Parts: sequence; C-alpha cells; structure tokens
Amino acid sequence: MAMDVTDHVAVPEHRKMDEDEVEELLEKFDTKKEKLPKIERTDSAIKGLDPEVGDVIEIVRESPTAGETTYYREVIESR
Repeated sequence: MAMDVTDHVAVPEHRKMDEDEVEELLEKFDTKKEKLPKIERTDSAIKGLDPEVGDVIEIVRESPTAGETTYYREVIESR
C-alpha cells in the first residue's frame, strides 16, 4: 500500500513555476537558476508535478514567526 506523501500534514505545498515566474524570481534576487538550492526529480513531494530537470519548484512552508515562508529549488536528476 503506497502512501501519497503530499497529503501528509508535515509536507508543505510544492508548485512548479512557469518560465515567466522563474524569470521574475531570478531578476528580483539578481541570481541564476543554477545557484538555487536543488531538489531531485524523483523527490516524493514533487512526483505529481511531473517535474523535468531545470524546472523551479516553489515551496511554501508555515512559519511560527513569519506566518509563511517561501523557498525555491531547481530540479536536478537523481544522484
């Protein structure tokens, strides 16, 4: 019996960003996609997003001090 980890309360929301959003993000933070933290394409939390290498994933986590915080990860091939 397989469990869908994305339904678990401890797994934050993950969303694949479109190219326009990625361009805005990189411009806003004056960075390059390659400098973002990484997430493996086979990570269970993004499996349902049909990720491809090079995609950028937005992760929104609840924060006790800030309400919520947003993180960004570049999809890489599994190591």
